[in-house]
Amino acid sequence: MKKILFAFLASTLLLNTAYSQIKIDTSDFVKNNSQLYAVVVSQSDQIVYKQYFNGKSEQELFNNQSLTKSVMSLLMGIAINKGYIPSVDEKIIKYFPQLKQDTDKRKQEITIREIMNQASGLWHEDPLVGRYLKLPNPSEYTLQQPLVSEPGKVFHYNNAATHLLSVIITESTGMSTLEFAQKYLFGPLGIKNIKWNKMNDGYYDGCGLLSVQMPNENMNRIGSLLLHKGHFGHKSVVPEKWIAEILHPTIFYNTPWGFNGSTYALCWYHNNYNNTPITYGLGWGGQYVFVIPDKKAVISVNESINDLTAIKASSLFLGKIFPLIYKQLKD
Repeated sequence: MKKILFAFLASTLLLNTAYSQIKIDTSDFVKNNSQLYAVVVSQSDQIVYKQYFNGKSEQELFNNQSLTKSVMSLLMGIAINKGYIPSVDEKIIKYFPQLKQDTDKRKQEITIREIMNQASGLWHEDPLVGRYLKLPNPSEYTLQQPLVSEPGKVFHYNNAATHLLSVIITESTGMSTLEFAQKYLFGPLGIKNIKWNKMNDGYYDGCGLLSVQMPNENMNRIGSLLLHKGHFGHKSVVPEKWIAEILHPTIFYNTPWGFNGSTYALCWYHNNYNNTPITYGLGWGGQYVFVIPDKKAVISVNESINDLTAIKASSLFLGKIFPLIYKQLKD
């Protein structure tokens, strides 16, 4: 009994020591920031900082907003690897044959990649998010509307089009997006505490307007797949080839979101921060998962999604809090 108690106390001490390797919670802009909920930092597969704010805890299911897109990206890579979907360059008409009847034949040439790159040219819901969410069949409505730009030519952030990825996953695999994720992504990662809502068309939200929700540490674990070529321990979860394509996309677009000078491809952002490559997911209000391969680090963040403070909170983290964390990461 004494040995067990000693082992428990020793392991607790080690964990507490590990969590305190990075110190940011005493800074005024952290203490006085009512928008910040959770920050977890892992480096070399060890949590070196974990802190929850404003009454939140590690059991909280956080609203990840558009980090849902980054999860969808991993699911797409898995589906391709397992032969459900031939390629990211597959034309979506295979899954939406009604496009054959559309008078605008350009829609027949739209690919999965163009949707994942926010460059499909399809109708987008902004600024009509509320109306979009009330539509009885949002995916069908999106496909029926006139194109807003030439497919593949213009980056325009598009939740309505990205939701179609969930439809494609479901129709190609014969499983709901959640079932597919539980079998091939969440299950292998040991992630069980999940809430994922459906759109009115009956498909799980593929864009983040309703969001996949989970504890912060689970998103950190998902981000770690990019550090390990898709492996979790000895298990291959996401194909190595797909991870390489995410980290080094061949087709990408400049984006106004996130760090200045970022690019976007396959539902992930990219930036050279202090000459260090960073790949990151970003959701409204400051939901982040930063993957920094050169430092073997993942930083996962959840903040409030209050529309009145979302932009300010997101910018505050990028400009003030992230630099504090980054400079404390070991080389």
